[in-house]
Amino acid sequence: MSCYKYWPEIEEIAEELENYGVEDINDIDKLNEYDLEEIKKQLDRIEVIAHDKTIDFDSAKHILDNERMNKALKLIRKFYLYIGARLETDNAIEILEADDPEAILNKFHFYERYEGLLENESKLAKFNKDKTFVFIGSGPLPLTLIMFRKKFGCKCIGIEIQPDVAELSRKVIDKLGLSDGIEIIVGDERKISDIDFDILMVAAFAEPKEKVFANVWERVTTKTPVLVRTYSGMRAILYAPLTDKQLRGFHKEVMLLPIGNTNNTSVLLRKIE
Repeated sequence: MSCYKYWPEIEEIAEELENYGVEDINDIDKLNEYDLEEIKKQLDRIEVIAHDKTIDFDSAKHILDNERMNKALKLIRKFYLYIGARLETDNAIEILEADDPEAILNKFHFYERYEGLLENESKLAKFNKDKTFVFIGSGPLPLTLIMFRKKFGCKCIGIEIQPDVAELSRKVIDKLGLSDGIEIIVGDERKISDIDFDILMVAAFAEPKEKVFANVWERVTTKTPVLVRTYSGMRAILYAPLTDKQLRGFHKEVMLLPIGNTNNTSVLLRKIE
């Protein structure tokens, strides 16, 4: 089916997002003035388009590569980045205030999608209690680490560049009673030089991409499983997909497309000498 049917709606959504001041994504205080439920309605509209299975990859490229759509996509992607951080932060704070933190974690907006991610990513590397798993860009709600720890018992280490975000995530982990198996380190991807690990994952939102992967390349072996999350097909309206230039020096060994409403495509990389 043609993707052109969505062009007017994508432009309309972008125009409405301008009212949120989403152009200035760093002005969190301004963005936090808006009701979260109201913002979720905009996210739902975007995701209906992103999850349209009738649009194949070639058709999706007509939107993703079109200059006319460029401004609209920039706004939508900034909004998606913001809403993800907002949802994680709000859930993390709720967990800290809750009598039943597990119940609050389980109601996280994207929880079921993470289950789909876990299913895919557990096929890309051998997770078990004897492995150490490092995740670059763990964020305020380190759900990836929490779920891998619970399911496979592996030692989990998150690397988070923002000290305040790292501290919030540590408190969440402690509240959930998982501090014995999950550690959060402040820093960027270069911190992996100081860690003995078996499996590495790079978050979809880890930036700047070329710098991150160049630093990872210098610090892993050709045998290290490097898992990444990216966006493909129409889901790439949500966030720019990884490019070959950004992944220079790595070989894409396996790529698993999203399950159900999961947004991320999961990829296993290996370093090329």
